[in-house]
Amino acid sequence: MLYFGIRGCTILIDSTCVCVCVCVCVCVCVCVCVCVCVCVCVCVCVCVCPRMLVIYAESWLTVPRAWGADVRSIPSDWLWADCCLFPIGPGEHLRLCPQDYTCCSSQMEETLSLQSERDYLKAIEDTSQFLSTTFTQRHRKFDEFFKEIIDLSEKSMNQMFTTTYGRLFTQNVRVFQELFSELRKYYSGGSVSLSEVLSDFWSSLVELVFSLVNPQYQFNDDYLECVTKHAEQLQPFGDMPRKLRVQVSRAFIAARALSQGLATGRDIVNKATKLSAGSECARALMRQWYCPLCRGVPTLRPCHSLCLNVMKGCLANQADLDTEWNNFVDALYQVSEKLEGPFNMELAAESISVKVSEAIMHMQENSVSISAKVFQGCGSPRPAPARSKRSPKEPGGSRKPFRTYSPEEKPTTAAGTNLDRLVTELKERLRPMRGFWVSLPHTICNDEKMAADVSNDDRCWNGQTRGRYLPEVTGDGLVSQINNPEVEVDIARPDVRTRQLIGELRVAANKLRHAQAGQDTDFMDSEEGSGSGGGDRGERYNDDWPGYGPNSPPYSQPPRSPSSIPAKKTRVRERNGSKWNKNNGHGRARSESCRLTFSPLFLLSLMVAVSPFWR
Repeated sequence: MLYFGIRGCTILIDSTCVCVCVCVCVCVCVCVCVCVCVCVCVCVCVCVCPRMLVIYAESWLTVPRAWGADVRSIPSDWLWADCCLFPIGPGEHLRLCPQDYTCCSSQMEETLSLQSERDYLKAIEDTSQFLSTTFTQRHRKFDEFFKEIIDLSEKSMNQMFTTTYGRLFTQNVRVFQELFSELRKYYSGGSVSLSEVLSDFWSSLVELVFSLVNPQYQFNDDYLECVTKHAEQLQPFGDMPRKLRVQVSRAFIAARALSQGLATGRDIVNKATKLSAGSECARALMRQWYCPLCRGVPTLRPCHSLCLNVMKGCLANQADLDTEWNNFVDALYQVSEKLEGPFNMELAAESISVKVSEAIMHMQENSVSISAKVFQGCGSPRPAPARSKRSPKEPGGSRKPFRTYSPEEKPTTAAGTNLDRLVTELKERLRPMRGFWVSLPHTICNDEKMAADVSNDDRCWNGQTRGRYLPEVTGDGLVSQINNPEVEVDIARPDVRTRQLIGELRVAANKLRHAQAGQDTDFMDSEEGSGSGGGDRGERYNDDWPGYGPNSPPYSQPPRSPSSIPAKKTRVRERNGSKWNKNNGHGRARSESCRLTFSPLFLLSLMVAVSPFWR
């Protein structure tokens, strides 16, 4: 306490009060200084930030869209430019965005335009990834499965025939190896006719079995050729050649068509999604995605209808794929269903060894009558040289009773599953593929990072500012874009590559549809012109098809009598020709003889018909 006396008055001064007064004065001075400093800083920021915004925006290309980016992914230096996310200058220099007040320079606008194209292509790639992955993986699994089924069928035949026929089979295994080699070549896309493959197999087999059931005779190539030619009437294997041909042909045709169809789908998806944004599309993409950033509203998403118009304009040609694409997907689905039922590849491959064994047994059981008819038509063969002493019985060389083969369950191969499960998985993935190209704009715009929700049409970017988007959404396809308000599309100039893809889809769907009927389009023209019976055209037979079709031949025709069999003729052996026709498994001798017999009659009738015109 301090005491001062002034003319008899005592003044009491408290030191605490003095300190408080001093502090108040200091605080007032500090506040005044801070306010002055803040004002100076604001002025500096207004002058400097436009340049900072351009610098940092040009280096910030890892963020897909400013309004959709994660704040943690933004470089720390970007925060210096936060004060500039509002219009700070006129935009007369802008080419793509509205020329109002803007944060963007010309260079920044160009950089963001390139980024919008990358975002667009990435969105298409991500959306179509399901298609590409499905076709690639399903093709690989089916291809592995079908190839292993063929290997298992050959292995099964080797085991069964080795047990049944012993050395007789192992010494002549080449005939069967050639059959499976040609089947593999056909499935892999080789220029191989299944009809000719099976014809050559049965021709070789009848010569082999005929020699084995008549070991007391010696046959040269000419004699065996005569046996093959006469087998058409004799039918030494019964009805097995026809049954095997129908079952194997339709299964292999469907399997190859499905495998090739999946590969075609994979290639078409890859081609259709490897596109570039045209100049008009790029302008529209920039206007909807990055112009809000330049306008100072980076979190404002484009209106849903605006996004649809932009995407429909940019993807107008892809939408035209939709009709043929749906036909292609439907054809794949139907072929896969056939593989579950009458065109089952597993059952067809397993039946090869069974039906061949039944055919051999049929010829063995009827060898006496068959040999007698052949001897009468082809002449008496030369007896084999007599042995000096009885040869010991060869191990496994005697005829053993035929042992039927009936697998207890469908095999599960290295592909990881059986055919039914593979087909079921494929059909589940094919269903959502329909309408993919038409729905692609909707799929992209339904992404919350790409556009505002359809219910938020009042608080979105309409291309100019915040507000409702008024223009109507255009239709699908190139022609419908004539009045697109966002993308100027030349409807008179369709994309050449897209038209090529439409053609590829049409060809693939047509091949799949023919495969459903057991027809192979790769060989239809050549076989129809060869006079060999019309090719593998979906023939039916009673034990697994409900009735006969219009292409089914009359199999009930009885064989000709032995007296009608012509005598043996010496001729060059045709090893490469198809000697077993499609009706009952034998050669074309009948068609050739009919052609020689009726040609003179045809010429005579032609002369009579045209004789009035000579007068």
